Amino acid sequence: MHDATRTANLLGATALAVTDLALAGATSASGVSVSGAAALVVLSASPGISVTELGRRVGLTQSAAARMVDSLESAGLVERTAGLGRAVSVRLTARGTATADAVLAERGSPLTELVGVLDEEQQRTLADLLAVLLCRLYQRVGDSDRLCRLCDRAACVSGAECPVGAAARAEGAG
Repeated sequence: MHDATRTANLLGATALAVTDLALAGATSASGVSVSGAAALVVLSASPGISVTELGRRVGLTQSAAARMVDSLESAGLVERTAGLGRAVSVRLTARGTATADAVLAERGSPLTELVGVLDEEQQRTLADLLAVLLCRLYQRVGDSDRLCRLCDRAACVSGAECPVGAAARAEGAG
C-alpha cells in the first residue's frame, strides 16, 4: 500500500527547497524584498494597476503596498500616475522592466536546472502532475493573480495551456 504521508512529506520538503531557490534568485536579481520582486513581475504582466490591486496580488494590505511602492519608486523601478478619482496606478520604469526580466530569469534558472535532472518522460509526467496540483491549489486559493504572482507567464503558455487559467475559466463557466 502507498504511504501518502511519506509522499506528502517529500512534497513539503521539495516545495520548501524549491521556494528557497526561487526566492533567493528573485530577491538577489531585484535587490528588493520578496514582495517587491513579485510586484515587479506582476507589473510586467499588468501595467497600470492600482497600488491597492498590486498589494492584493502580492498579499499585502493597502498601507503595506503603499510603503512597498514608495520603496520601489525610490529605487527607480516604478512610477506612479494619477488614475480615476483617488486611485493611483503603478507602472514599471525602463529599469523596472529590466529588473522584472532579471527576476524571472534568476527565479527560473535554478528551477530549470533542477528539472533538467529528469529525462523527457519524467519531465512530461511532472508537468502533468504539477498541472493537477495547481488546479487544486487554485480551487483552494481562488485567485489566479495571487497564485501566479511570480510566474513566468510566457513560459507557462508556451505550447501549452496554463493550468491555473484553465481552472479559473472552468470555475467561471460552472
